[in-house]
Amino acid sequence: MNPLSFEEAVEHICAEDTRYDPDAYRFVRDALDYTIRFLDKPRVGQGRHVSGHELLDGIRHYALSEFGPMALRVLYTWGLRETQDFGEIVFHLVDLGVLGRTEEDRREDFSGGYDFDEAFGAPFRPVAGAALEDHRPGRSAVRPKPGGNQQGEPS
Repeated sequence: MNPLSFEEAVEHICAEDTRYDPDAYRFVRDALDYTIRFLDKPRVGQGRHVSGHELLDGIRHYALSEFGPMALRVLYTWGLRETQDFGEIVFHLVDLGVLGRTEEDRREDFSGGYDFDEAFGAPFRPVAGAALEDHRPGRSAVRPKPGGNQQGEPS
């Protein structure tokens, strides 16, 4: 029997386990490729292996670069709510032979990696106490002080 293609594997998995959208599997595969490039891993061989912790970090970077402030919403839409979900996806693909693993790799490597809200939401929240600036053309970036003129100086 021929091994399943990635898309065949995703179709098979999603027919059995409906927790995650098929795009979640594609995202994890793309994030793995991103992580391998980011870590400058070799194209083939043992040195190409990515640990669960490395992959979680790569997933975070990749999601933020791909989706920006929408990252959290996109991941939630696909059924991804915690780092353990990434481990479930990885091990579904491992079980079907689409991804490889070492003896040290475990599902638990993905547990408690980071808080989704902090990892994907916090980078886009305004900093408390930061002054808002008006960047519209022709507008001053300086906010007037109460009782002052547009340049923030007394009238």
